[in-house]
Amino acid sequence: MSRALSLCGVILAAGESSRMGTDKALLPWPPVASGQVPEGTFLSGAIESLAMSTDLTIVVAGKNESIVAPIAYANGAGVVVNPAPERGQFSSLQIGLREVLNRGRDAAMVTLVDRPPVGARTVERLRDAFAEASARYKWIVVPEYAGKHGHPIVLAREMIEAFLRAPATASARDIERQNQEHIEYVEVDDPLVVVNINTPEEYAALQSIVPLLRD
Repeated sequence: MSRALSLCGVILAAGESSRMGTDKALLPWPPVASGQVPEGTFLSGAIESLAMSTDLTIVVAGKNESIVAPIAYANGAGVVVNPAPERGQFSSLQIGLREVLNRGRDAAMVTLVDRPPVGARTVERLRDAFAEASARYKWIVVPEYAGKHGHPIVLAREMIEAFLRAPATASARDIERQNQEHIEYVEVDDPLVVVNINTPEEYAALQSIVPLLRD
């Protein structure tokens, strides 16, 4: 028996981007050469990516709310603020997931703003896998590429509640380990699911591969 889908997108964007030197939400997406006009940003691209398979999208901001909110609103997403982002990424995840439940949804597709937006086929594959996962008592769907696990991940109500019950000092990885039998790994043909951009050098490296990957 498959799930009736009512997915809410969640984008964690409250970090300080200290190693990048600029807010990663503002990075041009797709990457462009110096002097070129970008089509969008990491944040607008992430919203567009999730919007293909979700009912609505929530962006979790921090002290960067004034930077993040205009992009979110312009692209049809809502914003919720983590008042203490220094507590770490797990605190932002909990705030985002509480908002998912507050909005009347019971499942979420979650990604990080420092992950390049994945392709439409990848999002659809994860959504479809999640729709069938309940028959196997799976609460979380995780993309896998070349043996590595990445984002976006898809969470059922059971996994959302497990995250929300955890102490603020926990991590998402801790809770996933405790529920390992409920995780379904889905192989995808999209290397962007495992790319994590933290430095200008890592961002520059995207320029050579993204033109080959775009749908």
